[in-house]
Amino acid sequence: MCMSSNAGKVVVIGELNVDLIFADSDIRPEPNREKLIRDFRLALGSSSAITAAGLAGLGVDVSFVSIVGEDEFGRFCVKELARLGVDVTHVVMDGNVRTGVTLSLSDGRDRSLLTYMGAIGAVSPEMIPNELFCGAAHVHFGSYFLQNQMRLHWTEMFKQAKSYGLTTSFDSGWDPTENWDRERVRSLLALTDWFIPSDEEAMRIFEVDTVEGLPACLPEVRGAVVVKCGSKGALAVYPDGLVEFAPSFSVNPVDTTGAGDSFNAGFITAKLEGKTDSGALTFANACGALSTLAIGGAGTVSREGLLKLWPKGLQPI
Repeated sequence: MCMSSNAGKVVVIGELNVDLIFADSDIRPEPNREKLIRDFRLALGSSSAITAAGLAGLGVDVSFVSIVGEDEFGRFCVKELARLGVDVTHVVMDGNVRTGVTLSLSDGRDRSLLTYMGAIGAVSPEMIPNELFCGAAHVHFGSYFLQNQMRLHWTEMFKQAKSYGLTTSFDSGWDPTENWDRERVRSLLALTDWFIPSDEEAMRIFEVDTVEGLPACLPEVRGAVVVKCGSKGALAVYPDGLVEFAPSFSVNPVDTTGAGDSFNAGFITAKLEGKTDSGALTFANACGALSTLAIGGAGTVSREGLLKLWPKGLQPI
């Protein structure tokens, strides 16, 4: 069986950092106490990089654009991306910055994150050559609110991608400032085929109390808004107003780090392969569930793994 994808090349532009993941059922720190934990991993982190790794694991040709420090963590990130099958030609190693780090405390059901930004917000338009879009099918970025140097430039970049015939997507991530940059995000949706936030992020951005209230509050000119609801599944609101829901897969999670980013990879792959909207939601849920069965987000999604979790995963839907 051929395990490669026929989706075409995807360009991922985004932040790159390491994750320091501490995992146990009782992970909350307590002042003046030392606690022993069950497991620890140094892992490739960041929404954009984990999505890129997930795409590669599904057989998609992926080029990644980012920047890291010329330090041990930066070298680790580049080496891991390359090992996972991601093209790192356009990843800059800069001795003037330090690689970002996220400390993740995971109890299997959810995680708490502490992030040192370092080079995370330093991706800039100058790092994105026009030729990257030639022959590509799709462009994606993650962590809208962390990519400080790109925030004013995503609209122009998506316009350029559209001029090359590419589809587009992005994942907002959480806004540490909780300002949510609502006007600019809503404007960008006019050039976005698939906006893929979590339920909490979507409710904050569109100022609604429930996910069910989203359809009435979305801008009129937009692509699909695909909302990740964790263990509850996923909901999509399409440009014509159609709302679809897909339930989650029942698994016993080990670590939820990167589950949403693996969902992103699954949804993008499924749509580029021509799956139906409902089929893409289900495929994405399967990828998200599969990623929770191992510690760390990158390198956890593959066609072989999907076959074990979900025997119909490679069949047309």
